[in-house]
Amino acid sequence: MPSQLEELVSFLHSPQPAVRQIALDNLVGFSTGPTAAIFKYDNCKAIDDLKGLSKEKSKTLVQQSVTILANLCDDDQLRRLIASDEHYLEWLSWKICHLENTSADIMSVLLSNLAKEDAINKVFDFKRGKNDELPPLDKTVFKSDRVIDCLMDCFVKGYDRQLNKYANFDFLSYFFADISRFRRGRQYFIEQQDYDGVVPLSKLLVFTEKYDSKIRREGVASTIKNSLFDSETHDRILNDQQINLLPYILLPIASAKDSEIDEEDMFNLPDELQLLPEDKIRDPVPAIVCNHLESLLLLCTTNSGREFLRSKSVYPLIRELHKNVEDEDMADLCYRIVNVLMRGEPENGQVEELPSRAADEEEESDEEGIVEVS
Repeated sequence: MPSQLEELVSFLHSPQPAVRQIALDNLVGFSTGPTAAIFKYDNCKAIDDLKGLSKEKSKTLVQQSVTILANLCDDDQLRRLIASDEHYLEWLSWKICHLENTSADIMSVLLSNLAKEDAINKVFDFKRGKNDELPPLDKTVFKSDRVIDCLMDCFVKGYDRQLNKYANFDFLSYFFADISRFRRGRQYFIEQQDYDGVVPLSKLLVFTEKYDSKIRREGVASTIKNSLFDSETHDRILNDQQINLLPYILLPIASAKDSEIDEEDMFNLPDELQLLPEDKIRDPVPAIVCNHLESLLLLCTTNSGREFLRSKSVYPLIRELHKNVEDEDMADLCYRIVNVLMRGEPENGQVEELPSRAADEEEESDEEGIVEVS
């Protein structure tokens, strides 16, 4: 005999809209923690019911069903089941880009949670075609027929609800962080795109100092770091003026209080770091600062990367940071960077103790956690 909760789950596929709504009203609170297991009742039929409800016209139905799906991603089996539905993944990706979608932000949370699965790589293949089931797309805003480009446009152009008054698309930063764990994702972020001639990573950098959005800063910092896991790309990224990466790694970790940098070192810093205003503060979230420090450590993997950082006075900047922080993780990363930059070069040009990783070991790179919605 099914329990009362399992019976309630079975009401999600009732032919009566009122019954489905009552079921949703009561089930949202059970979609996190141990009680989430009730959604596995009857061979996980609830997952298909919830995906169907997320395509309804009712804002309440959509938001509640997507909230449940997002929360269920904390369960590996259920997350894998949702992500394996390629047609739903395609619909969800395009639906976020529908500029009249009142649930775009909660759908961004779901998409970012699904990005823990390898199946998310399918998003790079989704192109606009003649599929009448897909949501409409505003061609005056979106110039690409690839959904990954349109999601990037949503994030960059829609940050202050300028595209969709119902959404700020902040959680797409976590989605970008997770897809950059995969080689295909890293390639996307560092390669110039045909539709606009711009390197996607360069579009994200401005958000490293958006201090009114921790989510954006955190996701972008992780995306930057993950994009640097392939050391053979470092020279091109560092020297590409279209990207201009280094200042956007250094600015969040710099403060006007870091004043003991001599004049020669000061003017070797990137232009953006010279003569900082008196109100310039360091990112207030230690974990985000650590992400940027880890990006610098990755850039220290090659001899040319270390020489580049030395030429840009990264050592004195990190030295000042080390003097002015109390967080142990930040202090440890500063010590490691200073140790690498200030010692002599080994004969083979490699620094043995620096973290290294094979290109296909995606599970070792940084990823954002599952976002639960209350």
